Amino acid sequence: MSTPDSPPSLYEAREPIFPRRVKGTFRTLKWWIMAVTLGIYYITPWLRWDRGPSLPDQAVLVDIANRRFFFFMIEIWPHEFYFVAGLLIMAGLGLFLFTSAAGRVWCGYACPQTVWTDLFILVERWIEGDRNARVRLHKQKWDAEKLRKRTIKWVVWFLIGLATGGAWVFYFTDAPTLLRDLVTGQAHPVAYITMLILTLTTFFFGGFAREQICIYACPWPRIQAAMMDEDTLTIGYRDWRGEPRGKLGTEGAGDCIDCMACVNVCPMGIDIRNGQQMACITCGLCIDACNDVMDKIGKPRDLIGYLALTDETRERTGLPAKSVWNHVFRPRTVLYTVLWAGIGVGLIVALFLRSPIDLNVTPVRNPTFVTLSDGGVRNAYDIRLRNMHGQDAQFAVSVTSDAVVSLALEGKEGLTVTVPANATMSQRIYLTAAPGTRAAGEDRTDVRIWVEELGTPNRVHHDTIFNGKEGGNG
Repeated sequence: MSTPDSPPSLYEAREPIFPRRVKGTFRTLKWWIMAVTLGIYYITPWLRWDRGPSLPDQAVLVDIANRRFFFFMIEIWPHEFYFVAGLLIMAGLGLFLFTSAAGRVWCGYACPQTVWTDLFILVERWIEGDRNARVRLHKQKWDAEKLRKRTIKWVVWFLIGLATGGAWVFYFTDAPTLLRDLVTGQAHPVAYITMLILTLTTFFFGGFAREQICIYACPWPRIQAAMMDEDTLTIGYRDWRGEPRGKLGTEGAGDCIDCMACVNVCPMGIDIRNGQQMACITCGLCIDACNDVMDKIGKPRDLIGYLALTDETRERTGLPAKSVWNHVFRPRTVLYTVLWAGIGVGLIVALFLRSPIDLNVTPVRNPTFVTLSDGGVRNAYDIRLRNMHGQDAQFAVSVTSDAVVSLALEGKEGLTVTVPANATMSQRIYLTAAPGTRAAGEDRTDVRIWVEELGTPNRVHHDTIFNGKEGGNG
């Protein structure tokens, strides 16, 4: 508290928010989305997918140890990280698309912070009661009742956080094996540390920080304005209908009876009647609450509803609002949709066209070439052969060039090598140019190294350089 001689404090303590229970279309939609998203998150690590004896059978697995990502029938290798990058770009464009069409619908319905906060509030309501009961308990002095209810609530929150952290680590190794190791104390310390961090952050973010994360920690409220325009659907209060506010039956009063229902159900604690605000996550609960009141007093619904700035202008003059489709399908959203779909189609095409074998060639630079006793020139290369099949495969190595060079594999009598299933193998090869040939005398000669999987049409190549005597001393 400031004194006359001290500057005023710039910090305002957080006022706890106790959202009231509400029923309606948007609340039901949020329940369904919460159930589906949490169900996917908690259940997915336990799904099985048979890939054969040499590969894990977990349907979705981020196998960091072997540097691979498994998603049902799809297997992503490290050199195919562009698939992950493409999915991240699609996620960003999808966020831009939904924000351009309907504001912060991601924040209001599917954001993890929103989903887990909804779950924590549901637990809080089960244990402590609805809004009025929770407000009384908050103001109540600490006694046996308050201690009992708070302890039960915090224990349930902690268990939810523990399940959240546990589900996360299950995505990175075999879930049943890890669960057994966790229970018996044999899991790696990293697993316990990760679970503890996620448990505590979930407990704190969902139980105590709540709207503070959305307002202060999340950058999206400050970015979303660039994605929106006057045709973006967002939640607004039709003040031309609701003002001036007054009790039911008051002469000259608008439809708003100042019941505060919209404020009491808001998880962000704002009053939507004051206009659009950065804290609003467009969850629609204020619409459900207001429509319930309008039904009871016999007034038209949607005093609070989804509308755009262009709708406000039209409705103030007595014209009907544009249809939802006119708002959703406009140049900006169509552009985002085309970009999003184009990247998705490109990833699908690349997925089906990718080769199950791969070749990487690294010339040995020290030395760049060796002069043999007969005057010939030899270059050495380290090649990496990748077999993405579920069984061992035989690869035949060959070389093509405008000049004449011969090929030999170190430690091999022929030109074939067996690569184990789902593995990458290194092999040194030698290219030799006979004395007096063009490749032996020229500085650089283009060559192409080929690898063919025997018995299949799979074939890949890698272009490189053969260094001759003009390139320096061998």
